[in-house]
Amino acid sequence: MGFDIPEPYVWDESFKVFYENLDDQHKSLFKAVFECAGDKGSSDKLGNLVSVTVNHFTEEEGMMQKKKYPEFGPHKAAHDAFVAKIKGLKAPVDDATIHFAKDWLVNHIKGTDFKYKGKL
Repeated sequence: MGFDIPEPYVWDESFKVFYENLDDQHKSLFKAVFECAGDKGSSDKLGNLVSVTVNHFTEEEGMMQKKKYPEFGPHKAAHDAFVAKIKGLKAPVDDATIHFAKDWLVNHIKGTDFKYKGKL
């Protein structure tokens, strides 16, 4: 059972992990997915989504490693699988792919990232 995808697709306070840098990056991820949804044929918007995602995951994983976060392995594996999926995409992206990205991000933040609150 997953979390509801907000509509419109924008970050709100219910996604807060209480690390300002990560919350700001999560806002950017929402924006990047939203922009892809609005222009499914744009290679630039798809490229931006990949870039924003990779940069965020790198910083988040670095914070986890620094604090020896015990769930680092499975968390990184989830990141790697998502990056592999979006790096393999070509514009135009279809509605199912947009839904996947929206759903993945919502459920990853609320279901997986929330586990590190107060631990990084």
